[in-house]
This record gives sequence, C-alpha cells and structure tokens, in this order.
Amino acid sequence: GRLGHAPEIRQLLTQAAGEAVEVIFTPHLIPMDRGILTTTYSTPRASVTDDQLLETMRKFYKPHPFVRVVDHLPSTKDSVGTNFCDVTARVVRGKIVTISCEDNLIKGASGAVVQNINLMFGYDETTGLDF
Repeated sequence: GRLGHAPEIRQLLTQAAGEAVEVIFTPHLIPMDRGILTTTYSTPRASVTDDQLLETMRKFYKPHPFVRVVDHLPSTKDSVGTNFCDVTARVVRGKIVTISCEDNLIKGASGAVVQNINLMFGYDETTGLDF
C-alpha cells in the first residue's frame, strides 16, 4: 500500500522509545532477482557520532544472531541466500541515516517460520538457517 511498513516501524520504535516517534521509510525497488535495501531517516535526541551509533546497534543486536551490524554500506549481494539482515548507520546533516538489506525470500516469511519453529520446539534459533 501507499504507507507500506512505515506504520509498523513507527509503532515498534514508539514502543521502544516510550514516546511518539516519526519515521521516514524509503524502500528501494531496483532491478534485482531478490532482496530489500532500505534507508530510514531519524532525528537524534542529542548529538551522536557514527561510532556511537554503531556501538549502540552492536550492543542492541548482540543477542540476535541474524542481524549483522556492518561498518560498510550494506549491499543486497552480501545477504542474498542467507537469513541475515545487514545494517549500518551514519550521521548526515544532523539526521541518522540507517541502511539495511536482506534477502526477502529467506529472511522474509520462510526464514521467520523456520526461526519460530526452532524457538517453539527448543532448538537453537539458527538451526537450518546458518548456511
């Protein structure tokens, strides 16, 4: 639809922040076999550096085995055929620009199903997805 995933993103970030959050969500539709490359813009509450952003993201995503916080600008070719979501962030003109990519075939619904079955039946979360 016209709004895409923006309402979901806004809702989750509002819950995490404990107050209303505004989001500009930009999915990129480009000619490729599969993958999603996303750019999200946000306004920080205080001055922040690229290194601080990346360190915060690494701490937050540490327990999530399929999220890789990377220093470089992620590319769909790096995540194709995997259950990984590669993400990075930069400060640009006082805004935080977050860029992520994933293989929407694996990391999409099919990967989520396998991940959830693993959790439901007590298997390691990465079973069958760590290729």
